[in-house]
Amino acid sequence: MAGGKQTPRQKMINLMYLVFIAMMALNMSKEVLTAFGLINESLADANESFVEKNNAAVAGLKQKAKDSPEQFEEAKNLATSVASLTENYYQYLGSLKAELKGTVDDPMDYESMDKTAYLDEKMMSSGNLTKDGQKFMAEMEAYHDGMLQLIGDNPKYQQISSAISKKFNGEDIVDGDNVKKKYIEYHFIGYPLVSSITKISALQNDIMVYENELLSMMLAGELASIAEVNTTNYSTILETSKSAYFSGEEFDGAIVLGRTDESTVPNDVRLTLDGRKLEKGRDFELDGGKVVLKVSSGNVGTHKIEGNLIFKQDGKETEVPVDKTYSVIPKPNQAIVSADKMNVVYRGIENPITVSMPGVPGNKVNASAPGLRRVSGSQYMMVPKTGTEVKISVVGEIDGKKFPSSATFRIKSLPRPTPTVRGQVQEGGAIQMPKNALKVSPIGATFENFDFDITPTVKRFTLSVPGQPSVVVNGSRLDQKAQGLLDLARAGDIVQIFDIKADVPGVNVKNMPAILVQLTN
Repeated sequence: MAGGKQTPRQKMINLMYLVFIAMMALNMSKEVLTAFGLINESLADANESFVEKNNAAVAGLKQKAKDSPEQFEEAKNLATSVASLTENYYQYLGSLKAELKGTVDDPMDYESMDKTAYLDEKMMSSGNLTKDGQKFMAEMEAYHDGMLQLIGDNPKYQQISSAISKKFNGEDIVDGDNVKKKYIEYHFIGYPLVSSITKISALQNDIMVYENELLSMMLAGELASIAEVNTTNYSTILETSKSAYFSGEEFDGAIVLGRTDESTVPNDVRLTLDGRKLEKGRDFELDGGKVVLKVSSGNVGTHKIEGNLIFKQDGKETEVPVDKTYSVIPKPNQAIVSADKMNVVYRGIENPITVSMPGVPGNKVNASAPGLRRVSGSQYMMVPKTGTEVKISVVGEIDGKKFPSSATFRIKSLPRPTPTVRGQVQEGGAIQMPKNALKVSPIGATFENFDFDITPTVKRFTLSVPGQPSVVVNGSRLDQKAQGLLDLARAGDIVQIFDIKADVPGVNVKNMPAILVQLTN
C-alpha cells in the first residue's frame, strides 16, 4: 500500500483506510472504558450488600454474646476487632474513590474517564511516592498487619490469612518485561481513571469478602460447639398447653431443654413435685428431648417442680437443674346472680365498684368509664355526673390475649332526705319535746334505708309558732330570734319546722317535707 507511485485516488483511499482503522481503535477504547464502569457498578452493589450482611452478622454475635457470654464472648470480641479494622480501610478507599470521581463532570460518563494524569500526579512524582501515595500504602499496611495479628496464628483461619498476606502485602512487583515496579506504579500509574476506580472497588470487595468469611466461620464454629453435649450451657423450660389449671385437672406440662432436639434425651430424671419424688412411668414419660409429666395438678395455689436432668458424657454425669413453678386456680363452683334492675349508681357521689373477671389475675383486668377511677387492685370509685346510664368497659388479659366485656348501670339522683330533730324522725304524729330541749336541738336530715353512709348538712329552715309570724333560720340550730319566737308558744302547741334546705357536696338535694314538734311544757 506504501510502495510505488500512487495516484491521487489511491492516496485518498489509503487515507480513508487509516482513518477507518483509527476510528475502530477509538471505538474499541471507549467500549473498554464503559466495560470498566459497568464492572465498578457491579462491585459497588456487591459491596453494599456485604456491608449489610456483615453488620447484621456482627450484631447477631453481639446479641449471642449477651445471651451466652461463655460461648460467644471471644468470637464477639474478635468479630468486633475485624469489623473495626475492615471499616476503617473500607472508608479510606471509599473516600479515595469519591475524590477521583470528583475530577470529572459526570462520574457516570465512563467514556470521559480515560485520563491518567490526576492519579499519576497524586500518587507519584519523579519515580517516588508522594505524600498521598505513602498514605495509600500506610493504610494498606495497617489493614494487612492488623488482620494478621488478629487471625494469623489461628489455624482455623489460615486460608484467609494467607490470602490477605498475599493480596495486601504492598511489596514491589516484577512486570512482564522483568522490570521491578512499586505496588502503586504497577497497579495504578498510567491507567485510565475508570480502571483505577474499579481496582479500588475490587480492593473494597476483597476485604468485605474476607470479613464475611471470617464472621461465617466464627458463627458456625460456636454453634457447632453448642451442639455438643455440654449441658452446663443448657436451661430448662416448662412447656404447658395453658397458663392455669383447675383443681384436680390433669397437669400436662413438659420439662424441655433449651436449644435441644429429640436426640437429646436425659440419661436419668431426678425430679420432685412439692417435695414428692416423681417416678418414671407413673408420673412422667420420656418423649424425645422432653420429660412429659402425667400428675394431678394438685390443690389451688402455686406448685414447684425441682430436681435435675442427668446427662452422661465421657463417663461423667452432668446435671441440668430444674426449678419451675405453675399455678392452679379454683374451678367455678357457684353462680353469680344479680338483679338486673338494681345496677344503679347515684349521681354526684362516690359509688364503690368492684371489677373482676373469673380466671384472670386482678393486675390483668382494667376498667374504664366516664367518672371511674381505680382505687387499688379491683376496687374502683365512680362519680357519675350527667346522663341516665353509664357503660363500664372491662378488658381482661390472659397469655397476651385480651377479652373485652362491659356492664351498664343506671344513673339515679339521691332520694329525698328525711328531716330530724335531735336525731329523731317523725313517725305518725308530732314529736313530743320540751320547749327548752327544742331550743338547743339540732335540725338534721338523713337518708332512710339508704346503703351509702351519707349525711346531708342542714343549711337553712323556717320555724313557725301558732299565731306568730314565721322566722327563717340560717344554720341547723335555732338562733336567738327563733328562740324568742319559741318562748311565745304554750304547752301543747305544735311547732312547725319546714322549708328545710340541706346540702351534700356536689349534689342538689331534693326538698324535704316539714317536721312537727309538740311542746310538752
